[in-house]
Amino acid sequence: MGNSPHDQRGFQTVIDQLGKAGSRQLIATPALVCELDLLSENIARMANLTTSAGIAVRPHVKAHKSAFVARRQLEAGAVGLSCAKLSEAEAIVNRLITDGYERRASVLITSPMAGSASAKRAAVLAEHCNLIAVVDHLHGVDELAAAFEAAGVHLSVLCDVDVGLGRTGVVGPSQAVSVVDRIEQSPWLRFSGVQGYGGHLQHIVGREERRTATRESAHRLEVVIHALESKGYNVPLRTGGGTGTSVIDIEIGLLNELQPGSYVFMDRQYCDALGNDPEGRFQQSLTISTTVISTNQKDFVTVDAGLKAMATDAGSPLVVGHEGKAEYRFYGDEHGLVTSGWEGPFSRGNRLALVPPHCDPTVDRYDYIWLVRDEVVIGFADITARGCSQ
Repeated sequence: MGNSPHDQRGFQTVIDQLGKAGSRQLIATPALVCELDLLSENIARMANLTTSAGIAVRPHVKAHKSAFVARRQLEAGAVGLSCAKLSEAEAIVNRLITDGYERRASVLITSPMAGSASAKRAAVLAEHCNLIAVVDHLHGVDELAAAFEAAGVHLSVLCDVDVGLGRTGVVGPSQAVSVVDRIEQSPWLRFSGVQGYGGHLQHIVGREERRTATRESAHRLEVVIHALESKGYNVPLRTGGGTGTSVIDIEIGLLNELQPGSYVFMDRQYCDALGNDPEGRFQQSLTISTTVISTNQKDFVTVDAGLKAMATDAGSPLVVGHEGKAEYRFYGDEHGLVTSGWEGPFSRGNRLALVPPHCDPTVDRYDYIWLVRDEVVIGFADITARGCSQ
């Protein structure tokens, strides 16, 4: 489940007690902790959801950045992996190979690349996996064509389509046709379909509102697909979607591959947005373990998880088991403030579990995740691609 992290005080203490009652209490905090059974249930739920709908799933690695989790997703039937950046894919593919994963993984880089250096790196990566890249600009096509011709390697390419987020993607059918025309001019590139990722849709509160917005985004992608087909192009792969729109995307029926990521862990942001909606029926498997270190104030205690312990773009975390009773507030780089619960004040040394506000960037702050069953630590998983954002 991972190589021993470097220079981590207290790490070996926990390793020596793996599988023993109470070993969870030995984890040095703040720390990421994952209930392995809940993680497994989430992976199985998404696999069953997509399989029963006759749609493929290509989970997004950016949520967990762990080869351990990626392998479990692949073994549960995922057709491949989605990676946000080249370095993320490089780290995960290398680790899968090192750990003896026998299949040649299919990997989609979901962000367009820019520059000949990145294109050359992609060509090297393609020697170790079945690589798929996205493009949204003619220059991007030319850079990939030159790099893959020099390497003597073929590449599957998708046209990235802006479906309303505005971050990347061609804007409208005319740009899409121009990009695909350019792809088809290179014997080293194969046009394989389109990507339409609606990141702006994932946290819309209210299922009807989220469904309406998702249908509007799907229409943008559908217009591009029809334009390409009218020019004689086959559009076999139609990939996109995410955790928050997963069931809605299946209902709409335009995509034949989903790219959910956060479903493996979930977080407070998704909890707030999805509630009891079908898309929200994944378990909160990931928490931040923190320790009460000071109790001298009347109305609150201080814990050892502050700004450095989690992403702060989505607000504050929830205190597990004390939702609506105790409140967490950021209290500095290294500390957090937790108001006393209705049941009475917390004591010095108490362990509290926090639901991360946003799991993806929170995970990227740690070297590994402790894997537990209730109060027993059974192993750990490296954050294989931590910091890999190049």
